[in-house]
Amino acid sequence: MAARLKPGEVDLGTTIMAVQFKDGVIVGADSRTTTGSYIANRVTDKLTPVHDRIFCCRSGSAADTQAVADIVQYYLQLFGVTEGEPPRVHTAAALFQELCYSNKDALSAGIIVAGWDRHVGPAVYAIPLGGSLHRQPFAIGGSGSTYIYGYCDANYKEGFDRDEAIAFTKNAVSLAMSRDGSSGGVIRLAVITKDGVERLFVPGNQLPTFWQG
Repeated sequence: MAARLKPGEVDLGTTIMAVQFKDGVIVGADSRTTTGSYIANRVTDKLTPVHDRIFCCRSGSAADTQAVADIVQYYLQLFGVTEGEPPRVHTAAALFQELCYSNKDALSAGIIVAGWDRHVGPAVYAIPLGGSLHRQPFAIGGSGSTYIYGYCDANYKEGFDRDEAIAFTKNAVSLAMSRDGSSGGVIRLAVITKDGVERLFVPGNQLPTFWQG
């Protein structure tokens, strides 16, 4: 992914994740932003709200993903005003997909969109590099995700309750941070349900720990 960055561009070498549970979704991410081997920001917030109950997690170029998220946020606010109701999660995901696919040769952007709407309930969508769109019960992305596919496949189960989904997300992101040099810092989480959004923070000294070797 870094090879596609323009000179001087900041890379969101990262671990991002979203998990659907019974009553909503959890989105989570580490907080490290890198420029090559230099850590440009160790407390980045990679969880970006695009509407009241819809978030996106961003990986790839910081500039590209911020620009795309800003455009989607604008259109979703416009949708809410003109239609008189909040947009569906799929509407947000489809907007991201259209922007990422139609500009796939110019963008370095891997996006996860997750949220809750009254039509479908909780939903998670992944938009990887290239701009395809996939609805999944959980999604992982960024450079750290390659280290945790096995953990996620082995430990995910349908029907997670809130606490189980939070623990699953915290453990997965922490495992990725311990292996991936471009992921690190703290873990930021957001719990999205019909009642709203609850933000959670896990400082570096309270991360779940595993075998360190």
